[in-house]
Amino acid sequence: MLEKMEILHVEKVIEEFETMTKDTENVQRETLKKILEENGSAEYLQNLGLNGRTDPQSFKACVPVVTHQDLDPYIQRIVDGASSPILTGKPITTISLSSGTTQGRPKFVPFNDELMETTLQIFRTSYAFRNREFPVKNGKALQFIYSSKQSRTKGGLFAGTATTNVFRNSQFKKAMKAMQSQCCSPDEVIFGPDFRQSLYCHLLCGLIFREEIQLVSSTFAHSIVHAFRTLEQVWEELCVDIREGILTSRITFPSVRSAMAKLLKPNPELADLIRRKISGLSNWYGLIPELFPNVKYIYGIMTGSMEHYLKKLRHYAGDVPLISADYGSSEGWIGANINPNVPTESTTYAVLPNIGYFEFIPLKENVEEQVHDRGDANILSMEPKPVSLTEVKIGEEYEVIVTSFAGLYRYRLGDVVKVMGFHNSTPELKFICRRNLMLTVNIDKNTEKDLQQAVEEAAKLIAEEKQEVIDFSSHVDMWTDPGHYVIFWEISGEVSDEVLKECCNCLDRSFVDAGYVSSRKVNAIGPLELRILRRGTFQKVLDHYLGLGAAVSQFKTPRCVGPTNYKVLQILCDNVFKTYFSTAF
Repeated sequence: MLEKMEILHVEKVIEEFETMTKDTENVQRETLKKILEENGSAEYLQNLGLNGRTDPQSFKACVPVVTHQDLDPYIQRIVDGASSPILTGKPITTISLSSGTTQGRPKFVPFNDELMETTLQIFRTSYAFRNREFPVKNGKALQFIYSSKQSRTKGGLFAGTATTNVFRNSQFKKAMKAMQSQCCSPDEVIFGPDFRQSLYCHLLCGLIFREEIQLVSSTFAHSIVHAFRTLEQVWEELCVDIREGILTSRITFPSVRSAMAKLLKPNPELADLIRRKISGLSNWYGLIPELFPNVKYIYGIMTGSMEHYLKKLRHYAGDVPLISADYGSSEGWIGANINPNVPTESTTYAVLPNIGYFEFIPLKENVEEQVHDRGDANILSMEPKPVSLTEVKIGEEYEVIVTSFAGLYRYRLGDVVKVMGFHNSTPELKFICRRNLMLTVNIDKNTEKDLQQAVEEAAKLIAEEKQEVIDFSSHVDMWTDPGHYVIFWEISGEVSDEVLKECCNCLDRSFVDAGYVSSRKVNAIGPLELRILRRGTFQKVLDHYLGLGAAVSQFKTPRCVGPTNYKVLQILCDNVFKTYFSTAF
């Protein structure tokens, strides 16, 4: 009976999504109206002269497009405890902290009940489409999720990472239970104060419940890869724990030890089985299905900066499908993955038109058409006019603008997306990169995506020697004359100098931006520099961010380290042991 009810629930969610996306324009109009009615008393909107109007035309005429820097003074007053309605009609009681890996420091972002509800709607929607393709029935999930502590701001508000605010919300647990995605680890592990100890216990719980595990997930692909790299190192210790039924002394927190003691009983047969399974593997290929024979899929955000980890994740996964999770940020959600059976690199996200009001800045605008329409030749120096959700065009790239229920109005998210098609009348977006992550010295403009493609091309050379790029970052060195690109690599093992020199040349050649190529040819940009890092360097970078209060669930390796992110740059530079300069030009 439960199974039948679950199927009906899934179909109902899909039906509601289909109905809503057939009327995207009206749903967007009603969503904006609801946001402005709920928050009309907010000081920010009052000062802009909307005077109770809720139509899109008035909204766009009165409310400017802003960045986080523009709203920061208002958010800071909320953080400091101002009781009057500043950005929202109802008081903000919780603040989310962004990961901080993009700009080097976390941002404060308002979080409220409405934002939590949009989170759950995204989860329900993608689950419904996912479960139709890959049904999960009465199983458990091995979820590498970690919740850092919530603190109190000066004004008494709860503050934590966006994932922490979600994981600690009672509605989240109810939703996960309804989606039959119950984590195999107890709460004490998820909310443990030390992520390394939590990770070890997650792995141990997964092995204890290995037959029941039907999906493996984490917020980001990086966390899943990191977990199984750790398993390679600690599997024998895990087997000892299982054999003897006694938890290793490396777990020191009483609450975690007590929770694990309830699950851990002596089981020599299981320990022997795990040992045989792992010993029979060739270079850890297919580790996940070998240990968890009933796993249906692996789930987490795998697009954007996470694409680098796909090769390693596929190695661990064997033939188990990889499914990229939904598209959002600390500021709010945008779209759900409703096509879970497509290749991960082709993942698109269908925008849910009722979870926020969305606009898009065109990145390739027909300027002559705008000049003709407006009769204004000065348009050449202006930024393109934002378009609505239903006005975007297939094949074009845009920067996303969000208006949320949590007090962000016409907020530039900084994400670049490409419209790949439409589902009914709502666009399906492919995440491309962060717009402000840019390698530039002269007239060159290379994005995070350009960097990733260059690394992938050069990494093929060390793959021939059975080695891999564990992780990478970059920096623009302007202390030299001329300035030049610096690429940091941490690699898995020994590679000859000859091959690494060619990797350096390949990196340099792989940046095909016209401004870069022409500048290199006339020496307006110096030879690219490849710096090889000691093993464990990016672990030190992760530790640095965790020390600042970041959660491993939200961690993204900074792909371009600017001079303001001095501490991370210092960690990278202090751990260089080989350096190569390109001779490609």
